[in-house]
Amino acid sequence: MKTDNSVNARWGQLGINPEEAQIMHIDLNSAFATIEQQARPSLRGRPVGVTNRISKNCCVIAASHEAKSLGIKVGMGLMEARLIAPDLFMIESDPPKYHWVYKKLCAIMKSYSPNVVMKSIDEGIIDFHGTRKTINKRPLEDIGMEIKQRVKSDVGKWMKINVGIGPNRFLAKTASNLHKPDGLDKIDHSNLKDVYRSLKLTDLTGIAKHYEARLNTVGIFTPLDFLNASSNTLRKQVFHSVIGDDWYQRLRGYEVDDGSTKLGHIGRQFVLDIRTNDDSVILPRFHYLCETVGKKLRFNQVDARGILVWMILDTSSQTTHLDAVQGSKEERTSRIYNTSSERQMPADTVMRQEPVSATSSAGWQDQAVRSSGGEYWQMRKMHKSTFYTDKDIYTRALYLFNQRPKLPVATIGVTCYGFSPTNRAQASLFEDQNKQEWLTEAVDEINERYGIFMVHSLNTLEGKKIVRQKIPAFGGSKYFELLLERA
Repeated sequence: MKTDNSVNARWGQLGINPEEAQIMHIDLNSAFATIEQQARPSLRGRPVGVTNRISKNCCVIAASHEAKSLGIKVGMGLMEARLIAPDLFMIESDPPKYHWVYKKLCAIMKSYSPNVVMKSIDEGIIDFHGTRKTINKRPLEDIGMEIKQRVKSDVGKWMKINVGIGPNRFLAKTASNLHKPDGLDKIDHSNLKDVYRSLKLTDLTGIAKHYEARLNTVGIFTPLDFLNASSNTLRKQVFHSVIGDDWYQRLRGYEVDDGSTKLGHIGRQFVLDIRTNDDSVILPRFHYLCETVGKKLRFNQVDARGILVWMILDTSSQTTHLDAVQGSKEERTSRIYNTSSERQMPADTVMRQEPVSATSSAGWQDQAVRSSGGEYWQMRKMHKSTFYTDKDIYTRALYLFNQRPKLPVATIGVTCYGFSPTNRAQASLFEDQNKQEWLTEAVDEINERYGIFMVHSLNTLEGKKIVRQKIPAFGGSKYFELLLERA
């Protein structure tokens, strides 16, 4: 690509950031699988996969280096993974174990700077701005090497971390990806172009295939082409928004990623041991899912307006395909999809994205889920008033649950969305509602003091026994932050 030398009215010819690199990105490689190998020496050197609960429909949520080298990928179904690696050892997740490691990693990082942000369960950022003169005067490469050694001594010898150093978060993360699984690299103004020459566009965090295709259409085929493009080109021809300006600065080492992200939706799902349509089996588990979602809502200090219930149904005995909208489109949507050819909608973690518009009729775009078999059904409703108590969530979710097709259920999920900040100061006009809110707060206080879900509704007793604490499939850290607050 020919270098674009046009002067942009906003940025001019912005050069590469000459500032000393003071951002460190820490990445605990293949965290869950490696932690299991550390805890169980017999698994070291073997392909290991971690799943939340072993069943024929489970998927890999973490894979060891050995498994990844064979082609095992996160999100891959068990049967597909077994075809690739017949000797793959699958193990159920152990959240308390990962919580212990997460706590250790946080403590190590915070001993070097008070400015620490955990980006996910297994990676975090140390910002050394303003601390170098008073706390750490050593080169960051020395500190990074010391952190690697401390992780091995404080957590375990099998643990490996990547350390990346850069003038902004993007370049620090890029540096951490250069020499996995046990690297330590720095990118700054002195070597930035050399590093870009060695990478592909999709090696850059945030550039997937669809963005690569957009960049290709304007003659950008390499990271160096990307760097040489003007902000006008990126904003007007590639990204069609101010995101182009962000990339123009990000690639040059200027910080644009230190703002907080917005909460999009909170959910939980469960795969049943047997496919059944028996309410006495499903409802205790379903009720427990609703209570865990409520706990996450209150932990994040938000109220919800929207609620979605989704299921994967066993239609093996059915000869017809359902694809119908029930009720008012302005209030709710119900659809069934064939899951053999459609993509998975994540609904088991705290997801951060732009919030759903409050003016949206349904509040969520229809999506589909891939499963090893069966069909996906969902129904949702956007309410006029907000809610956050366990009872309110369950009541609203139960209404949607009862609209489901009468088919055996394989997987069930509950998701809340349409958030607004919590405001507990204003009492409700209805006494019963006030009592419910006071009861919820009292139960939360007891559980915060004596243990998560020490007190819960009677109907969830069976569900609590069966639905285990889960780890987010794609890396969120909120679950562990909640545990740290209770520790």
